[in-house]
Amino acid sequence: MTARHFRVLPGFGLTMGYTLLYLSLIVLIPLSAAFLRSAELGPERFWAVVTTPRVLSALRLSFGAALLAALVNAVFGFIIAWSLVRLRFPGRRIVDAIIDLPFALPTAVAGIALTALYSANGWIGRIIEPLGFKVAYTPTGVVLALMFVGLPFIVRTLQPVIADLDRELEGAAETLGASRLQTFRWVVLPAIWPALLTGCALAFSRAVGEYGSVIFIAGNIPLQSEIAPLVIMTKLEEFEYGEATAIAVAMLLISFTLMLAINGLQLWGQRRQRSRT
Repeated sequence: MTARHFRVLPGFGLTMGYTLLYLSLIVLIPLSAAFLRSAELGPERFWAVVTTPRVLSALRLSFGAALLAALVNAVFGFIIAWSLVRLRFPGRRIVDAIIDLPFALPTAVAGIALTALYSANGWIGRIIEPLGFKVAYTPTGVVLALMFVGLPFIVRTLQPVIADLDRELEGAAETLGASRLQTFRWVVLPAIWPALLTGCALAFSRAVGEYGSVIFIAGNIPLQSEIAPLVIMTKLEEFEYGEATAIAVAMLLISFTLMLAINGLQLWGQRRQRSRT
């Protein structure tokens, strides 16, 4: 008798067909429509739209703030994930549940809450603004809002990886005379690096297109605190659909390039880790 290979999902052709159909309906066809609509402008008009000072400023703010928020969350998200996994303290389950609040909370509610806290009359704003730290209606407020919505992606991506870490390796490193910093650098960081990059990529991609939590705290001042999604919404309200899709396509191309670079960095890190082992 010949051995039969067991497959969890039988029928590769049918499964692949459903996959491509679903992906096309949900992702490829809508994106193709955006590209086709923006192509109606022509190359010169398209370039003129996406290179106006207002659009360039909005793109810089959206991508720059999203990147900065992801990097900050990478540091503090790791600390939170490590504490939730490795430490036992009163109220740990409550803290763990609070991490998911940005997932469940409407983004507009989050924006209003942050604005109420950090505005000049808010509980925190009235304390820090006399000291020269203004958050509400500035790019700093945009970064703060994006940190709020992106933190759960980092924590939830790192938690299972930290839980699966072999503590015996950390103990062996300490036995061999490694300091805590060296143990983290050579034992912990290589193990969590792929997950950390994945969490950063998810937080970054979530933050780039964020709208609801940002518009309330940003102030929406053109050339200062206006994000790219707001510019797109403004163009749509003015019935300039071609210009709106042109800006959307520009954001899509930039995001895809950055995601491709992050995935390449993640793959390089995995290959480097395999070569060491």
